[in-house]
Amino acid sequence: MNKLKIAAIGDQFITSSVFESAIEKHIDQPVEVLKRDLDWPEVPFFAHDGPAGKEIKEYSGSPTDIADMLADADALVTHLAPVTGELLCSSPRLKFVGVPRGGPVNVNIEAARKNGVTICNLPGRNASAVAEFTLGMILANLRRIGLGHVGLKQGVWRGDLYRYDRTGDELCDLTIGIVGYSHIGQRVVRLLKAFGCKILVCDPFVGLTVQDALDGVQQVDLDEMLTRIDILTLHARLTPETHNMISYEQIAMMRPGAVIVNSARGELINQTALVEALSNGHLGGAALDTYETEPPPQNDELLALPNVTLTPHIAGASKRVANFAAEQVVMDYGRMLRGEALHHEFK
Repeated sequence: MNKLKIAAIGDQFITSSVFESAIEKHIDQPVEVLKRDLDWPEVPFFAHDGPAGKEIKEYSGSPTDIADMLADADALVTHLAPVTGELLCSSPRLKFVGVPRGGPVNVNIEAARKNGVTICNLPGRNASAVAEFTLGMILANLRRIGLGHVGLKQGVWRGDLYRYDRTGDELCDLTIGIVGYSHIGQRVVRLLKAFGCKILVCDPFVGLTVQDALDGVQQVDLDEMLTRIDILTLHARLTPETHNMISYEQIAMMRPGAVIVNSARGELINQTALVEALSNGHLGGAALDTYETEPPPQNDELLALPNVTLTPHIAGASKRVANFAAEQVVMDYGRMLRGEALHHEFK
């Protein structure tokens, strides 16, 4: 039997070695693994334009750099490699591409289908990691953890954070609004229940689970939510409809002192409106993991505000995510080889 050739193109998060371990565990026939690691996240990925033009987005590296690897590969498992139409046409043996991320936007889907290539992706792969991180961001901002940390690093004992007018609130006294009730939103709700806060959910496409309804979670529209909450956390997908869904009008509806948390996509918020509301004191704070431009420029006004907690788009980064994601797409390739139904085929 000829060996299968699987190209494992990793990066510095889901490495080629992580993919290789999953292949050794779940592919039960002789395999030659072709390995390469891209530079992301040490080098930012191409968001919209780069060596592949406008055909694909959010990829690392250049199609020409991996053409030789794919020329006689039977399958590709990758996180961020640029899979263009030209690359697919020049890889006649390639029949499977596994991309362990929510949307395989680094793959030319139309070209893959024309060339008979099956695509698998992994929505919700990092739901647990992002949900846990969201709780951490809420607490860090609410309880002034970031301010205390920065002060001590600078040699300042922020005893003033114990003042009544500067200390934070407790979650048990607050109302939290979750926009987006899919994989991540539902996990955030599950974690928040332990704190005893009131929970509102907004998602026009997903209804409450039976358990959440029994536990007192309420589903409302966005306008009603904004008038009732102390903390807003965003978990919606970025679409033309959700782009800048939180702008001047929506922020004005929120209670004075409210906090916005965003670990989804920066473009969900009009950043100019957010900076203005944080600067004039209408919003009490923001905890942000994503931004309109990533990385934000050094002169970005957000970086100078004292009432924000900022992290560099790492909510979905955990060792469990990397191992789980690699295993899931490799397991689907194993199913394909055995003629079984795939669990994560991109339709």
